[in-house]
Amino acid sequence: MPYPKQITLTLRIDWSELDLFGHVNNVAFMKYVQAARVNYWEQIGLYKLYTDNKHVPMLASTHCEFKKPLFYPGEVIIHSQMDFIKNSSFGISHQLYNSDNELAAEAKDVMVMFDFVKNEKLPFPDAIKNLVEKLD
Repeated sequence: MPYPKQITLTLRIDWSELDLFGHVNNVAFMKYVQAARVNYWEQIGLYKLYTDNKHVPMLASTHCEFKKPLFYPGEVIIHSQMDFIKNSSFGISHQLYNSDNELAAEAKDVMVMFDFVKNEKLPFPDAIKNLVEKLD
């Protein structure tokens, strides 16, 4: 089932994120993706699952394709959306844009739902799935 709703996060590019060549370092791109991932979790209620009962998504893999450098000063605008939900895993894709609305990178995350009390995988919660499906 497609999950077209995007959640957007805008971050200020910091001088400290630049590398020797004057553009944003690849490590900072991954920091932006992490911030967008956590923001998405918060928006759909996954972070509350952790605070309530220690059920949390655990990152299984992440991938980033760099398209265009980012520079200071500026912002990075990250659009994130659900790609898939399986039994215990799910995927989120991210598109990172510069201040001129040019695509700078595309990233994909795969996460597995995990119970930190029992130390085992668990099914993706139906209540959260319903929230994702109802995003407008």
